Formats: sequence, C-alpha cells, structure tokens
Amino acid sequence: MKPTVLLATTSRWYPSARLTSALARAGCSVEALCPARHPLRKTKSVHRVHDYRGLAPLISLTRAITIARPDFIVSGDDFATEHLHRLHAQEKRKGADSPICAVIERSLGNPESFSIVSARADFMEVAHEEGLRVPTTQVIRDTHELKTWVSRTGLPTVLKANGTSGGDGVRIAHTLAEAERSFKELQAPPLLARALKRALIDRDKKLLWPSILRRRRVVNAQAFVAGREATSTIVCSEGAVLASLHFEVIHKTSSTGHATVVRLIENAEMSSAIERVVRRLGLSGFYGFDFMLEADTGNAYLIEVNPRSTQVGHLSLGAAHDLPAALYAALSGETEQPSPKVTDKETIALFPQEWIRDPESPFLQSAYHDIPWEEPELIRDCVGNSRKQRGWYSRPERKPVASEARSPKPIAAPAERRAVGLDWGSK
Repeated sequence: MKPTVLLATTSRWYPSARLTSALARAGCSVEALCPARHPLRKTKSVHRVHDYRGLAPLISLTRAITIARPDFIVSGDDFATEHLHRLHAQEKRKGADSPICAVIERSLGNPESFSIVSARADFMEVAHEEGLRVPTTQVIRDTHELKTWVSRTGLPTVLKANGTSGGDGVRIAHTLAEAERSFKELQAPPLLARALKRALIDRDKKLLWPSILRRRRVVNAQAFVAGREATSTIVCSEGAVLASLHFEVIHKTSSTGHATVVRLIENAEMSSAIERVVRRLGLSGFYGFDFMLEADTGNAYLIEVNPRSTQVGHLSLGAAHDLPAALYAALSGETEQPSPKVTDKETIALFPQEWIRDPESPFLQSAYHDIPWEEPELIRDCVGNSRKQRGWYSRPERKPVASEARSPKPIAAPAERRAVGLDWGSK
C-alpha cells in the first residue's frame, strides 16, 4: 500500500506544486492542505485537496490530518510549520496519547527542537555549540541594542525577522540610519490594510490574526559574511540525513530574495555541518540550510535553517540526491529507487523564477530550464498568472518606472512539446 503524504501549505507558491508531483512520481499517495486557487490544484498528482482557512488554521489542519490519516506531513512554508508546532502543543496539553502528535513528531522530529528551528538566534547558538562556522547572531529588542550591536560588530550588518522566508524578512544595512529603519520595518506587525487586501482580493486570510493582534516579530542581527551564497535542501529521519542537494546561488530576485539560478556542488563542510545539526536536534522531514562561502577562504558559514521544504526539493539528480525517492523508501521500507536524473548539467534555471526575473536571461538557454512539461495545466496556470507572481519572485530593489515595467516574454516550447499545445514561442 502506498504511504500517504500530506503537504500542508498556506501560500500559493509554485514550488509546493512541483514537490507534490515529485512525491507522487516517487510512489507516494499525495494529499494537500492549501488555500483556494493554489496551483497544485492544477496538477495530476494530488489524490485529494483539503481547504486551508486562514482564520481557523488549526481547525483546518486538524480536519485534514483526521481525514487523510497521513503517514507523513510535509510543510510547504513557515506559516505551515508554525501551525504544526502549535497544533502539537495544543494536542499535548490534552494529556492523552494523540495520533496527531505522533504523526507531527514522525514528520518534523524531536518536539524539543521545534522552538529552536523557529528562532534564528537559538538555532545559531546550537550550531555554535556544535563547533560549526557561524556568524555572530543576537536578538535585537530595541534601537539602543541595535546601536550597541553596530558599534561592536560594524557595518554592513544583516537583520532578520523570525518566521519569514524568501528574503521578505531580511535586510542588509550599510548605515546606522538604514539599520534603524529596517529594524522598525521588520519588527512591525503586518499592516491591516495589506492583510485586508490579501483577504478580500487574494482570498488569503493568514495575515489577519497577526495584524489584528498586533504581534511584533522577533528581529535578529547577524554579522555580515562577504562571499558567495550557497543553499542546501535535505530530507531526514530521526536525526539522520536520507538525501541532500547542495547548490551555489548564481542569480537571485534581489540581494535578499529567492534564488533563480543555482549550480549543483559538492561541499564536504556543508554536508558535515548539516549532519551534525540534524543529529543534535533529532530532526525529521524536509529542511533547507543557507550558507555563505567566505570570499577569501571558501569556508562555509552556516547562516540559517528553514524548517520546511524549499524550492529545489523536487529535483531528482541521482542517488542520494532525490529527496522524494528517499522519503518514499523510508516510509515504505523498500530499497530507494531514484527517478532518472532530470539533467546532467550542473547549472539549473528555476521555473518560473528565472523566467520572471529576466525573460531575456541567457541561463534560460545555456542552463537546464526546469519547466514541468509533464504538467501542462500547471504551466498554463503559471503563465496566465505571471504578473501576480512577479510580486512573489522578483522583489525589486527599487520600483521601476512605467517605461521599465515588462511582462515575461512567452516560453518557447521545444518541438516535441508543441503537440500538446504548449508552443507559446509562436504566439
């Protein structure tokens, strides 16, 4: 019998749809908890979809788990991880043995580590205790502490808010005034007007409670490390890494945004650091780890953990580099059978991220362009909503003037794809 995986996501992010397809190809029966109009609803891979309600997240999550009875839950974003942590604590307070607690622990790992992977400074302290290379990181509570931090560590400095992803909660400050302004922006709760707009127009209500309750986010300061960015994504079980992918970041949407072009690498220091942290915290599930490869030395500095799946987790790149296949093997007890490698090229242009960042990008031709040709409805949905996605994937450093604004140009489909009606290049 196929193991059942429930993917829980609160965001209409395309990588979640890619991961459901990869999990299904690996042999899992996939169910999903997601908002209305999520692109994963356009795939052929999801057996059943459960509605996520932003005003009652734990109720909708509990209902999905009760109906699906999953063997494993995958978190698709930081809000979903927070919901799973809160639901576990809620069920634990009831005192009785809870099947919901059991599946969350099987999926995320040791519950004593939940608060650590959700708090940037706490996680960095654990990594430091393990003897790993990490930049100094500290929680900043007010502008006085910020000034003290800057006077001690210097500029530039990095400010990061807990519970954020994709660069939305990260700022690099080059002056004290810029640091103070960024601190206030990051600490502030979501604007009510923004939360209402998302609720009414996008039918996305998850920001309403944080906005209404005026919850301020915890902001951390981190010493700046000059160098090249790298990122890893893994799947693990009970403190052991099952499969991993390591990439150097070639292009991003902005200085602190999503990666759009990556290059596959092998880095022993990154692998060792991840294995030690996963073992120390007893982690299970999908996680992302970000590093800086120091400019002068190439030393790998671990700078943060993302307790969720990341945008490259669907890629199949051979034995020990196919996360969905490794998870299926662990759940089913069968020998791991990785899917065929999607490419032998080391450089990968992520779809739709790089296409939206720069429709003229040479990487769309020279690199492996990761378009999901096997999911034509998903591609059509992506192309049809490309303007809205620009807000997700291409956060500009400054707002372009009207004459600079442009939509991504059509995707030129290879000849073998034209038969299925995906020849946008001829339109």
